[in-house]
Amino acid sequence: MTAPHVPATGYLDSPRPLAFAHRGGAYHPEIEGLENTLAAFRHAVALGYTYLETDVHVTSDGVLLAFHDTVLDRVTDRTGSIATSTYAEVQRALIGGSEPVPTLGELFDAFPDARFNIDLKSEGAVEALAAFIEERDAWDRILVGSFSARRMEAFRRRTARRVATSAHPLEVAVFVLSPSARLARLLTRGRPVALQVPHRQGRLLVASAGLVRRAHAAGVQVHVWTIDDPVEMNTLLDRGVDGIMTDRTDILRDVLRARGQWHGPDEGRPDGMEDQA
Repeated sequence: MTAPHVPATGYLDSPRPLAFAHRGGAYHPEIEGLENTLAAFRHAVALGYTYLETDVHVTSDGVLLAFHDTVLDRVTDRTGSIATSTYAEVQRALIGGSEPVPTLGELFDAFPDARFNIDLKSEGAVEALAAFIEERDAWDRILVGSFSARRMEAFRRRTARRVATSAHPLEVAVFVLSPSARLARLLTRGRPVALQVPHRQGRLLVASAGLVRRAHAAGVQVHVWTIDDPVEMNTLLDRGVDGIMTDRTDILRDVLRARGQWHGPDEGRPDGMEDQA
């Protein structure tokens, strides 16, 4: 009988804390309105980010796109559902009036040294992403998450657990509610390598010190989204979280620099100018 595959571990082997450019740093003043575009990710990489967060949908003709919404309406100059549009139709849409919707393949080709945190946003994207990873032999460049337990489990089965995945909401709840790390790991069958959670959900403190301790005792990292405030960033880092996702890539880099915890390449400003005091 064939031994079960285990998730690739190379994705998380960088020094912590990990800094994730959420949708490329969606609210950085220099690129606001250009989320999930090549321009946004190029900007983040120029700032020194090596972990890029994005989302995936698939077109009606099977093309895997780096795009958050189910429809084009919010961020492009066109309307319509991604799932019912062909790639040719999506290509005519411009984000922020200037940037095309990129395919995941375009991002991988543009940033060969980057690692991608990918949120499965649709059922159709499960097979498309699994096939993409196989074709690219990209097992250690991707961590996959989803708010859908069904979608997440389908992806894990399809990839024989060779791809690192974060906990879906039911697995997060197990870690939040379990009295011990051992029980949480047992109940989640050791599947997630990370909990990717909000700091708070309403009045509930999710990314608590207790959750961080339980996760670490179970060998699981804690990444918190989407944090744009420097005080909150410092609070979470003091608590020992392993990664922060941010739309303000400039603020997170400054916070990590001040703490001596910035581990990415440091290339200065994307335009080649030095940071201003």
